[in-house]
Amino acid sequence: TDRKKLHTAPVRQVFRLRPFHVLVATGGGYAGYRKYEHYKLEQLEKRGVEVPVKLASEWEVALYKSVPTRLLSRAWGRLNQVELPTWLRKPVYSLYIWTFGVNMKEAAVEDLHHYRNLSEFFRRKLKPQARPVCGVHSVISPSDGKILNFGQVKNCEVEQVKGVTYSLESFLGPRISTEEMHFSRAPPGNSFQQQLVTKEGNELYHCVIYLAPGDYHCFHSPTDWTVSHRRHFPGSLMSVNPGVARWIKELFCHNERVVLTGDWKHGFFSLTAVGATNVGSIRIYFDQDLHTNSPSYSKGSYNDFSFISNNNKEGIPMRKGEHLGEFNLGSTIVLIFEAPKDFKFNLKAGQKIRFGEALGSL
Repeated sequence: TDRKKLHTAPVRQVFRLRPFHVLVATGGGYAGYRKYEHYKLEQLEKRGVEVPVKLASEWEVALYKSVPTRLLSRAWGRLNQVELPTWLRKPVYSLYIWTFGVNMKEAAVEDLHHYRNLSEFFRRKLKPQARPVCGVHSVISPSDGKILNFGQVKNCEVEQVKGVTYSLESFLGPRISTEEMHFSRAPPGNSFQQQLVTKEGNELYHCVIYLAPGDYHCFHSPTDWTVSHRRHFPGSLMSVNPGVARWIKELFCHNERVVLTGDWKHGFFSLTAVGATNVGSIRIYFDQDLHTNSPSYSKGSYNDFSFISNNNKEGIPMRKGEHLGEFNLGSTIVLIFEAPKDFKFNLKAGQKIRFGEALGSL
């Protein structure tokens, strides 16, 4: 009779699951399964086996989006800022170097103890002679990476990888007003693609470069041009590795991205930095007002900033090879530009490229 009564909660309360937990668990598990599928496809491609394109359905994309990648990316960003004890730096960075094949001999500072946290290590600078800038060709690679696709833009559609496209207008957003550009625009009755081409006889070209986690994370100006406008699209932060890009149509239109537009000697020119999982931070050195991966945003929204109306009507002049911005971890750069019909790319799909090497020329 002196024993204390043991009170137990009903089983249904103990095992009660909240909808958020179910979404995270289900979405995370499915994302892991897709990662494994993509790994198998990559192995087949390395053996020379042609893999047919299989696009994700709407429910698969929605399930992937249910994973809180933006929250995880912000948490990863904060973790990267934590200063590591000196004794721990070399083991941690050495593991990363071994995993992703980083060449530290190219780094401006090779001593691993110099980097106080992971963020500093990811954004390490290179020795000046490590990436000579090609002076012969008119357009160079803005970053290290892998060429996913390139060529002419056709029917207002751009290929993110072979056989998988996205809408040019969805990716860049509505046409920028004529007052914000140095050059005249085509009449509004033409297609979106035709409105970007300013000179008769020119064509619109594109090039997609994927930055892997082990690549140099800064990106540079691919040519001599003037940046007139910045458009920031908040959005998802899904993985942009080639396997996912082959699986999700219009992946780059779903993800957060920063579109820089302006002009070069042949007309329209744009560079877009696309965010990805754990890459919520996109930094443009001359744009202090840009803040990416904010906690909340409206779906389908974007914000504009004019460097002409806010910079003495001149825009931001960039020289070929000049530092432009940086990612955390790795992501994708998309170039869309106007050039004469005899412009030729000196590339092969799937090839590795380094900052400063030629993309193409006239």
